[in-house]
Amino acid sequence: METPSAKLRRIPAIDRLLAAAAPLPDLAALPRDLLVDMLRQAADAVRGEALAGKDVDTTPAAVIGIARRLLARAGEPSLRRVINATGVVLHTNLGRAPLSRRARERVADVMEGYSTLEYDLASGERGTRYSHVAARLAALTGAEDVLVVNNNAAGVMLVLSALARGREVIVSRGQLVEIGGSFRVPEVMAQSGATLIEVGTTNKTHIHDYEQAIGPNTAAILKVHTSNYRIIGFTAQPDDAALAALARQHGLPLIEDLGSGTLRAVEADGWREPAVAERLAAGMDLVTFSGDKLFGGPQAGIIAGKKVFIDKLRRHPLLRAIRIDKLTLAALEGTLLDYLLGEPELDIPVRRMLQTDSRELAGRAAELAALLGDLPGWRVGVVALVSQAGGGAMPAVDLPGWGVSARSTALSAAAAEEKLRQRALPVIVRVKDDGLLFDVRCLTAGDLAEIRGALAALTAEETP
Repeated sequence: METPSAKLRRIPAIDRLLAAAAPLPDLAALPRDLLVDMLRQAADAVRGEALAGKDVDTTPAAVIGIARRLLARAGEPSLRRVINATGVVLHTNLGRAPLSRRARERVADVMEGYSTLEYDLASGERGTRYSHVAARLAALTGAEDVLVVNNNAAGVMLVLSALARGREVIVSRGQLVEIGGSFRVPEVMAQSGATLIEVGTTNKTHIHDYEQAIGPNTAAILKVHTSNYRIIGFTAQPDDAALAALARQHGLPLIEDLGSGTLRAVEADGWREPAVAERLAAGMDLVTFSGDKLFGGPQAGIIAGKKVFIDKLRRHPLLRAIRIDKLTLAALEGTLLDYLLGEPELDIPVRRMLQTDSRELAGRAAELAALLGDLPGWRVGVVALVSQAGGGAMPAVDLPGWGVSARSTALSAAAAEEKLRQRALPVIVRVKDDGLLFDVRCLTAGDLAEIRGALAALTAEETP
C-alpha cells in the first residue's frame, strides 16, 4: 500500500498545474493571482486527504477539477434568496420582513441610475433625504414630524444622545431588556452619554418610583415596550396617562422604545401589539420603532413625535453616522405607498402572513402534500402546527397553522435538511421526529413547486 508521504510527493507543483491550465480557455482568462490561489487551495485539499490516508487522484487534471469547483463556489453570492418553510414570519436570520412588490419596484427603479436622494425637483436646489418618507409617516402615525435612521437601536441612541447626553434618564427595572445580538438598553444608554436611573423592581414599578427619581439633572423618562418579552403574574406599571402627566409636570420628554412597531394594531392569541398612533395619542413625545418587523418594510429605525424634539435630532452630528441609505429609503417609501394607496393586509407580506386564516393554510398544506405525494421514497402527510411571529415581536404568541411532514426512506432528516440548505435556492425547514416539517405560512405558490423540485432532486440523487 502506498504511504501518505508517497502520495504527497505525487501532488503536482503549482508551476506544473499552471502549465496544465494554460491551454484551457476558461482558466487562462482568469487573473493569474486568482488562478494560483485556487490551484494552491486545490492542492492543499488533495494533500489533506492524502494525510488522512484516503485514496486520492493526484493527476494535474484531478487537481484542476477541484480548483474549478472552488472557483465556482467563490463566484456564488453568499447573500441570496431562500425559501422560508420554518413558519417564523420575522425570521431574523433570514432577513426579517420580505418586501412587498411595490417596495421592490421602488428599489429597482432607484438602483438603475441617479436619483433625487437629496435634490428638490420643485426648486432645483438641494433637498433632504428624509423628505421622501417623513410626511407620509407623519400622516400614518399622527406625529408632528418623523425622522428615519438605519435601525431602531440607532434611533434610541440618537434620541438619548441629543436629548440627554451628560444627564439622567429614568427607566423601570422591568424594562431593562436585551434587544438582540447581546445589545442591551443599559449599554445603548451608556454609549449615548446618558446616565441610567433605574426605578421600581423587576415585576412592579409605580408612578411614585418615577416621581421620587426626578431631580435637577433628569433629562427624560424612557419607557421600553415589551415587544420581545413578557413579565406575567404579580406585576404593575403606571398607566400612560399618569406617566405622561408626570413628565409634563416636570417639563420632561416622555420617550418610548416601541421595539417592533406597527402602523396598524395586531392581535393574536390574547396579545395586542399597539399601533404607533395609539402610543403617541397616549402621551408619548417620541416613539422609536423598527421598519423591518411588524411594519413590514426594510431595516430602519423610525422616530416619530413632536417637532421640537425631532428638530434637535436633525441637528445632532450623530445623525450623519447612522443615516438611512437611498435603497432603504426607496423600499420604505414603497411600503408606505402600500399603506396609503393599496391594501396593506394583502400587499405587505408580513401583514398577510401573520393574519392568514387557518382554513387557507390548511388548503395550502394539502396542496403541498399533493405535490409531494407521488414522489418515490417519501412519506408525506398534512399536520397541524404552531408558527411564531419571530423577530422580537409578539412574544409567546402561538399562531395556529398547518404544514407538511415529509420523511425519506433513504435519507436521515438531518442529511435531507443539509442538502436542502445547500441548494442554489436553499429551502430552510424544521426537523422534527426524524422528518422534515414544512410550515406553509410563509410559502408562496412558487415556493411549493420549488419544494417539490428539491425533494425530487434528492430522490434522484439517492436512486442507484
